[in-house]
Amino acid sequence: MWAVTLPSMRILICPDKFAGTLSAPEVAEAVAAGWRDTAPEDEIVSRPLSDGGPGFVAVLAEALGGHRLPVATTDPLGRPVTGEVLVVDDPAAGGRTAYVESAQACGLHLLSDAERDPKATTSYGLGVLVATAVETGARRVVIGLGGSATNDGGAGMLTALGTTPLDETGYALPYGGAALVAVAALDGVPRVRGVELVAATDVDNPLTGLYGAASVYGPQKGASRADVLLLDSALERFGAVLERDLSSCPPGLAALPGAGAAGGLGAAILALGGRCESGIGLVSHLIGLDAAVDRADLVITGEGSFDHQSLRGKLVAGVAGAARDRGLPCVVLAGRCSTGRREAASAGVTESYSLVDHFGGEERGGVEQALTRPAEGLRAIAARLAGQWSR
Repeated sequence: MWAVTLPSMRILICPDKFAGTLSAPEVAEAVAAGWRDTAPEDEIVSRPLSDGGPGFVAVLAEALGGHRLPVATTDPLGRPVTGEVLVVDDPAAGGRTAYVESAQACGLHLLSDAERDPKATTSYGLGVLVATAVETGARRVVIGLGGSATNDGGAGMLTALGTTPLDETGYALPYGGAALVAVAALDGVPRVRGVELVAATDVDNPLTGLYGAASVYGPQKGASRADVLLLDSALERFGAVLERDLSSCPPGLAALPGAGAAGGLGAAILALGGRCESGIGLVSHLIGLDAAVDRADLVITGEGSFDHQSLRGKLVAGVAGAARDRGLPCVVLAGRCSTGRREAASAGVTESYSLVDHFGGEERGGVEQALTRPAEGLRAIAARLAGQWSR
């Protein structure tokens, strides 16, 4: 009797970050290691993902290579931190493209819960990163937006780029979103050297109003109801000043989709003549996700919390939908799973597994273990999956 040898499988691993524990590349590495523990002959392709928020630069650096330039900058409260500018040769852009990540300088994760106060936090540190990217000689600068602690409409970023908001007496305003209630003019010309600016974000909120930056995202950044009303009024005033004083600013700035991204950073980038682009779409294109899905036999994705929001425009939904459209199984790994099986299946998710359950559930300390031993848990789950799925 002849032995039948089945061909090895192609496993595509394309997770988002597990916020607060592992970056997307670290998640992919842990899952790949677990799969190889059980099925070393299978072909594994890793394509970590980001939508423009925390981990944006790390994901693109792994996929594109390029040079990662460390930059001394500041956090949302003006304290020293180190960020990065990723510089990549890009013939399509006519030279180099530089990538920066807003969360490295004004990310919410840089603050303790007690420090969250969008009335005072500033995007100045992001401006330092953008200015450095411009000075590299890049023709295009792509700014990943997401996970910000700020609500200053990009005023701090503009200050770092040479354009300072002033009050009616001509004095520079202090940092923070609240100070913009007194903005009267801008002083100085933005030093962007004609560089093409792109905001990578999947947030389409306007700058102000019921669905604006302050109303929707202010509370999670520490804003009270009174703070939200103050910040929304401040952004309305600042948006009008941007339209009046920056010749590159498009009309109707405050209502433009994406203007409210990252506490109004989208508005500042639009006012500088930039544009907004889907972060998920941009990253997927740059890392060749569609081609990788085409060649896969099984897709594994994941994120920190797989819940009802995951299936409404987030990365996991996009990956699962792509797999479903090709008739491929898609497995989701997460820190915690709370999505119903029927809802997940309709979105293209074949199975889902959580670290909390792997470590015994909430009653047995699973949450704590998921936070402290995520890589170990993911590796073990992936090894078990390989035993179930590999040929």
